[in-house]
This record gives sequence, C-alpha cells and structure tokens, in this order.
Amino acid sequence: MHFTRIAAGAAALGLCAAAAAAEDMKFANFMPPTHPYVAGAFQPFADLVSEKTGGDLTVTLYNGGELGPGPVEQYARAVDGVAEFAISLPGYTASTFPLTLIAELPDVIEEDTGTAKIWENIDLFTPEYRRVKLVSLWSSAENLLYMRDTPVHSIDDLKGKKIRVPSRNTGLLVEAWGATPVSMPVTEIYNAMQTGVIDGAMIDATATRAFKLGEVADYLTLGFETTNSPFFIVMNRDAWDSLSDEDKAAVEAAGREASVLGNTVQLTVAADGIEAFRAMEGKQVIELTAEEAAPFDAAAHAVTAAVVAETGDAAAAIVDALAD
Repeated sequence: MHFTRIAAGAAALGLCAAAAAAEDMKFANFMPPTHPYVAGAFQPFADLVSEKTGGDLTVTLYNGGELGPGPVEQYARAVDGVAEFAISLPGYTASTFPLTLIAELPDVIEEDTGTAKIWENIDLFTPEYRRVKLVSLWSSAENLLYMRDTPVHSIDDLKGKKIRVPSRNTGLLVEAWGATPVSMPVTEIYNAMQTGVIDGAMIDATATRAFKLGEVADYLTLGFETTNSPFFIVMNRDAWDSLSDEDKAAVEAAGREASVLGNTVQLTVAADGIEAFRAMEGKQVIELTAEEAAPFDAAAHAVTAAVVAETGDAAAAIVDALAD
C-alpha cells in the first residue's frame, strides 16, 4: 500500500511536470473572431503547433485586437514581444518589406498559384525578417475596386476620385489610373465610404461580407491587372530562439501549412464575395471587357516595371523567380 501511494504520487508529479513544460504562446489578430481566417487558418495553425510539438507548445488566439487594436501595429506586437505570434500584411509597413511586396505587384503572380511560387523561393524573402521569424506567408485574392456610388468602366471614371489603398504599390497603381490614393487600415473603410470620405476602395472581394462593404458600396469593378495583398504570420525573435530544434521545425511546418490554408480561405471567400455582391439588391458587378481593361493594364504594367527598377536587382531576381 505504501509503495502504491509513492508510485501514484510520482505519477502525479510527472503529470504536473509535463503540464508545466507546455508553453502557451499568444497570437495577436486584429480581425474579428467571426472572420473566415480565424476558423479557416489561424485556429488550425494553433492546433498544428500543438500537434507537431507533441504538446510542448500551445497557441491561444487573441482576436479583434484584444492585445492592441489596429492592423498596422500588429508587426510591432511581435517585434516587442506583446505576442509571440502576430498576423498582418507587409503592405502596412511597406518600407520594411520592399522585396516581399514585389509579389503583390500586377502581373507578377497569379492568385491561385502565387503562394506555392512564394514558398518555392522563400529564401528570397526571409532576409527582410531579421527582427522576427517569418512563420507563414501567402498571396491573397486580387484587389478589386469597390465604389460607393460611381460605376467604373474606364480610367476616366476614376479621375479625381479618392480611393483607399492597402499599400504603397497599390497607391501607385491607383495614382496611375488618375485617382487619389488614400492609405487606411481595412477596419476604417466602412465608415470612410459610408460618410463619403473616400469614393472607393481597393481590396479583395472577401470584404463584401467580412468587412460589410456590400452595405456601403453600390459597384464592384473587376477584370483589370491589379495588385494582391500578401499576409504573413511572424514570431517574436526571442521566443523563436528559445525553442528547441525540434519545436522550431514543428512551428515552421505548421506555418507552411497555414499559408496554404490562408490562401485557400482567401480565394474561396473572395469568389463567394463577388457572387454575394452580385446578388444584393441595387448592386452591380462590372466585369471589364478586354478593350475596357487595356488602359488599366497598360498603367499597371508601367507601375510594376517602375517599382522593380527602383527596388533594384533583388527585386528583378524575385520577378524572374516567380515567373518561372
């Protein structure tokens, strides 16, 4: 009986030690908990980390900006250690990620194959992530043009209009189309469009429902060469350095799987967003003909060439690699 009690106590201590060894890590997410990414990519990433590390690590999602609001600030949350993981878009801190953002330029990648191309050439992007660990990176659905009350069939229809853009490169594109780019986080688009602060927004079609732009825009134009908006998950550098080699490999594997999941969610929800917009009363989806799109595309190609030339040889190498 005495031996049994000792054995039971030892087993209990062993379980406590195992539980104590598990480290929970925070995942900062500016999107609401109802956003499709949460169930489709972020929670699966958390589950994969736990599974692949054999329970050494767990990840808890903090959605809706719970660890600090604003998509622009999420990269800093990981840099400063407010969270071990953070999701954001490199376009919000464009000066930090000029090479990553080559992948968002018109005619560089296709939305359905872009993520695979990025991961085939991931070593071309990782030098920009010295302050953090790049865990996941994926291309998104194409940015389309939501307009408050102006149907856009030609570049002339955009003259003088104020258009929200998600990044510097998209701003250059909108400017080349004759409109005025306005930089603002996705969370501010609804109110800005509703009140007329902006006339339209460049964003992928997930925004019809995820950010309710179907309520404040009457027109959605597509069919031109355009940008996409890559997403990344990054990890605090000190937290990464503290991991064992086995757990590092597990986090990397989970991150790559999350990239595929993120891209799949994006494309699926964006396609649904176009059809949802089309089905709404009083709304119109404008699909440009080849002739109508030609001036938009010529301007887009000029923007891509200019940005690549400005950024230098490393950018040209990325374009060449992604085009293979």
